[in-house]
Amino acid sequence: MVRLCVAVLLTIGLFGSGIPGSAWAAEAAEAQIKILSPAPGAIIKGDSVEVRYELAKGVHATHVHCYVDGEYQRGFSGIVKGLVRGTHEIKVVAASHDHEATAAEARVTIEVE
Repeated sequence: MVRLCVAVLLTIGLFGSGIPGSAWAAEAAEAQIKILSPAPGAIIKGDSVEVRYELAKGVHATHVHCYVDGEYQRGFSGIVKGLVRGTHEIKVVAASHDHEATAAEARVTIEVE
């Protein structure tokens, strides 16, 4: 009986100690995304920009959706076209096979001349 109590207390202590045993699995399951270019604050000449990103798909993500100033960019294949002069926010969001957004997203603000 004493051994059982000690084992239970040790188990509770390990889970409450901040040892991230299950956190590793949770991080691997979640998608992560990072915009590699353009850099924040980049000045773009012309009306298009290549958006390079790195996607760690996790369990659910299969691709990304791209938005410019909140507007979905249908058919995005890495190039955003038709930009007018001014400041623009580019956002990429990891999406599932069913096109549902995950929590993973990245944003960058650029200036078009």
